[in-house]
Amino acid sequence: MNVDIALDRGSPVPLYFQMSQQLQAAIEDGRLAPGDQIDTEMVLAEKYGLSRPTVRQAMQDLVNKGLLMRRRGIGTQVVHSQVRRQLGLTSLYDDLRDSDRRPSTTVLTFDTVAADERVAEVLQIVEGSPVRYLERLRCEGDEPLAYMQNWLPVDIVSPDADLVSGGLYAHLRTTGQSPHTAKQRIGAKAATSVEARVLDVRRGAPLLTMERHAFDVTGRPIELGVHAYRADAYAFETNLMER
Repeated sequence: MNVDIALDRGSPVPLYFQMSQQLQAAIEDGRLAPGDQIDTEMVLAEKYGLSRPTVRQAMQDLVNKGLLMRRRGIGTQVVHSQVRRQLGLTSLYDDLRDSDRRPSTTVLTFDTVAADERVAEVLQIVEGSPVRYLERLRCEGDEPLAYMQNWLPVDIVSPDADLVSGGLYAHLRTTGQSPHTAKQRIGAKAATSVEARVLDVRRGAPLLTMERHAFDVTGRPIELGVHAYRADAYAFETNLMER
């Protein structure tokens, strides 16, 4: 670990916090890159004359922020900085690409299915009507980020649409069917066994959730999206103004 940490023992700021802040700065400015190995607690404690509990607290602070990851048999590594996404009618693929990250997509399911009661209600169609069902894993580089399920009318997405090299909304724009307005609900949940396997987290790990109902320019419902995001790697942001 080629980063020097300067500790001020006369400062009222706790030593663990000084260490975690300086390591965070090194991660954010690129001196510590994703995949870099962090020295063990014992090595850091000896190097800086600290107790192991102090070092452990500094490391845990960075783990909690999603900047470090502990892996059994490997040690502590730097991970990708958290994706912060402004709320808006955009796709995750476009947001990652526009922020110079490396989006990639694995299409898990792309099928035509019968709309159940919930899907029929949102899309305002008769229950049992055919709809396109998409199930995708969105990654930043090799790191799983979002597990996405979408239901759309069959005339919106062709069965041969390329959803690997671009996002769903990019495809819809090429067909003149892009969403014009949407209602969105953000929440949280514990990862199911399926979500845990796909997102490479433990079962029960915290996930952020987003459900979106999108409409075209005429007001017709054209999408039900239900997405789950790793809470250690993803955050929603919005700007607020006094009313």
